[in-house]
Amino acid sequence: MAGVGEEEPKAMGTGGGDKLILRGMQFHGFHGVKQEEKKLGQKFVIDVDAWMDLAAAGDSDDISHTISYTDIYRIAKGIVEGPSHNLLESVAQSIANSTLLQFPQISSVRVKVEKPHVAVQGVVDYLGVEILRCRKA
Repeated sequence: MAGVGEEEPKAMGTGGGDKLILRGMQFHGFHGVKQEEKKLGQKFVIDVDAWMDLAAAGDSDDISHTISYTDIYRIAKGIVEGPSHNLLESVAQSIANSTLLQFPQISSVRVKVEKPHVAVQGVVDYLGVEILRCRKA
């Protein structure tokens, strides 16, 4: 069930509530609008939820009936550690688009990008973005 302020994608097919979950992936990247961010880089924390039908994998206990977590991890790593983006929105969008493009069995993907070390006048755990993208019918 979704937490407060979160929405789950509408159920699609028989596995509408099933999802793969990757939490707290940490990478060093060079994203941001400030020159120091592009030069020095910083840590980014990524969460991904990927909705797909997991019934066949649950019944068969066979990896060929699902998507390996490491494949989604590699997408996130390649984008965060790859070419610089100005905006976290663009980083998240790239991860979501690449995931949906590479894995047609995924119906929806939620990507959260956290930037824990930010220069703000106050105390924060992190600043970030979260997007939800659904495959177009």
